[in-house]
Parts: sequence; C-alpha cells; structure tokens
Amino acid sequence: MRSAKHVSLLVLASASPRRRDLLQRAGLHFEVMPSDVPEETRAGEHPRALVERLAAEKAAAVRGRLPERPRRLVLGSDTVVVLGDQILGKPRDAEEAVAMLLRLTGRTHSVWTGVAVFATDSATPCVRSVESQVTLRAAAEAELRAYVATGEPLDKAGAYAFQGEGRRFVSRVEGSESNVIGLPLEETLALLAAAGLALPGA
Repeated sequence: MRSAKHVSLLVLASASPRRRDLLQRAGLHFEVMPSDVPEETRAGEHPRALVERLAAEKAAAVRGRLPERPRRLVLGSDTVVVLGDQILGKPRDAEEAVAMLLRLTGRTHSVWTGVAVFATDSATPCVRSVESQVTLRAAAEAELRAYVATGEPLDKAGAYAFQGEGRRFVSRVEGSESNVIGLPLEETLALLAAAGLALPGA
C-alpha cells in the first residue's frame, strides 16, 4: 500500500484519454478513478444544467469512495454537443454517428462542458461550465461514412473528435478549444487552484 505522502492529491473521475492528456500537458500529477454515473438527460434540462449536474455527480461518486484524509481533490467533467435545442450525446452505433454528422456539417453548434471539483473534506463541489461554438464544413455522406468507419467518432459526443481525424471537418471554433476536446483547461486550472491545488509554475 502506498503511503499517504505518495497519494496523488488530484483524482480524475473520468476514463477519457483526452481529459487525461490535457491534464498531463498542463503538468499535473493525478490518479484516474472513473465514475460509474450514467450520462442521462432529464426532460427539459438545459445543456448548462445537464453538464454541471453530471460533472458534480461524477465527482461526488468518486469522492464517496475516498477517505476524508488525506485531503484530495476529485475532478469530474461532462461534455455535450448541442444543435439548436437538441442535445447530442455519444452515438449508439455507426449509423447514428453518420446521421449526427450529416446534421452537423455545414452548420454551427455549441459544445458545453461542465467541470466540478470536490474536495474530500468538503460537503459541496465547486462547479462551472463553458460553452464554445464550433462550425463544421460541408461534407459528402461518403466522406463522413469513411470517417465513421475509422471508429474514432463512436465514443465522442456529436460523433467527431476535434483532437483527432475529425479536426479536418472543423472550419471554425469560437471560444475554448480544449473545451471542444472535453475539458476547458483554463477554467479547470482556476477551479483547482481555488480549491488549494498547487499548479506547476505557480
């Protein structure tokens, strides 16, 4: 068993390799402990309310597995794509991925991410959300099907990966690019610093 002094002060409540990579690039040391919270939308729930709720629930679920001491920070996050008034989550299969992309191409949509930081010695998390606007260029169905066949879109909200091959479909981003990947880094680091985490170079 690792001694308390070797326990990571930050715990990422997500299995997302994209979020893990963003935090590593920021120079943070952390442990990965995915939550098992179902990503379900409530009727009439606004995208901001949805991502903030799920981020908080994910952080709370992992916090519940940890002792109060040593004090640790649990980071939860959730991202959705919104086109008009419809929330697009992860596609169920390849056909749904193609259908999502056909709707998104040639149009502008929103990407919302909620971020929650929950300290093991606290009763409530600190939560915030970020919105970015993304425009996808027009694309033929054959090109979209070839992209879906790579498998990359199948576990991504909106069925594309901005940090991967899907970037070639993106013609414009307004706002945080790391938010489009799945974690608004500037806002996340600010939350962690406010919660007491010493940031690299600070």
